[in-house]
Amino acid sequence: MELNENARIDTSQVDDRRGSGGGGGMGIPIPIGGGRGGVVGIVIAVLVALVGGGFGLNAMNGGGGGQGDNTALEQKCSTDDALRQLDCRNTLYVNSVQAYWRTALPEAFGEQYRPSKTVFFSQGVNTACGQAGSGVGPFYCPADSLVYIDLTFYRVLADQLGAEGEFAQPYVLAHEYGHHVQNLLGTNEQVRRQQQRDPDNANALSVKLELQADCYAGAWAKNATGTADESGQKIFRSISEQDIAQAIDTAEKIGDDAISERADRPVNPEEFTHGSSAQRKEWFTRGYASGDPKSCDTFGGSL
Repeated sequence: MELNENARIDTSQVDDRRGSGGGGGMGIPIPIGGGRGGVVGIVIAVLVALVGGGFGLNAMNGGGGGQGDNTALEQKCSTDDALRQLDCRNTLYVNSVQAYWRTALPEAFGEQYRPSKTVFFSQGVNTACGQAGSGVGPFYCPADSLVYIDLTFYRVLADQLGAEGEFAQPYVLAHEYGHHVQNLLGTNEQVRRQQQRDPDNANALSVKLELQADCYAGAWAKNATGTADESGQKIFRSISEQDIAQAIDTAEKIGDDAISERADRPVNPEEFTHGSSAQRKEWFTRGYASGDPKSCDTFGGSL
């Protein structure tokens, strides 16, 4: 993967709350014992990570999180070595994903794309879905239409789960923006109503929602080299097959079965909320192979 050093990094698409002190607290309580840094901590982080719509989050009450101060980020991302900085690179990934959907959403579904900001936070954050700590991993809150991520999550992904490739990062963000697309199309709300009517099938519906977000991420990946900044500068100079393999590897490592096995827990498909490793690989690959989000109908039949 090679980013274009001439592409403008649009920090207005990010809300940097890392220095604002907002959030804090212990985050959303998850009733599982064990040390925060141990295997159970991994399970907590990754089973909830990439959840996007996060219906457990959405069911909570909580105020909005306020606005961060992007001044330091703007200055950092306007320097010659901006692409060496994790937060600047991730901001550029966000720019690419949103540039893709501005064109793809009306073309595929006849709906106009409404941008969403990504909130960078540290340790904890207040959201319209409630208060969240870093342990929940990246997530999308439908109530305020924002993506949230503590960038230290990538260390968990690389060091504890073995998803070390750089392209794991834009895959994570593209997945979360897939949930934003679902929110714009009404898919999130439809699934939530179905889950309320049929609670016994709630997990299976959650899996379909997550796999569709994986597929949307794959569609973006196929088209990412065509995305550009406002001046027309391409954001990516190139994306290699090795990069795509890294995304697929990440999808496999965060499958529900892989997480259960790593934590020495029984693998029970009825408890899956995100999909198995094979399913996550299949649906990301399907989106990438077609490059068309219309190919991502996980609700049209059996998975």
